[in-house]
Amino acid sequence: MSGGNTGNSRLVYTSDAGRVEEERPAAEPPAGDGIVRVSRTKAGRKGKTVTLVTGLPHGDLEAVAKELKRLCGSGGAVKDGVVELQGDHRDRVVLALSGRYRVKPAGG
Repeated sequence: MSGGNTGNSRLVYTSDAGRVEEERPAAEPPAGDGIVRVSRTKAGRKGKTVTLVTGLPHGDLEAVAKELKRLCGSGGAVKDGVVELQGDHRDRVVLALSGRYRVKPAGG
């Protein structure tokens, strides 16, 4: 076996120093463009209108969802990194978030 490290193998143990710790690359932030998008949809909700807020940082999801539900006076939830608010509140949400994030209304 050759002494160099090939693309298919990695050194796990050596008799010279014992176990070798593997270097792992630093965690990268999620791929995104940094824009918070606010849209409205009825798809898959039995005709009920829902406002969707996507692109928020994961650390802010719960706090922003709570604030927006209180501001709009409606229910909602956080599902798969998306804040869902019951009803059409796009204009109100865009105004509320425009001070902290780059916000764009999306959809029709």
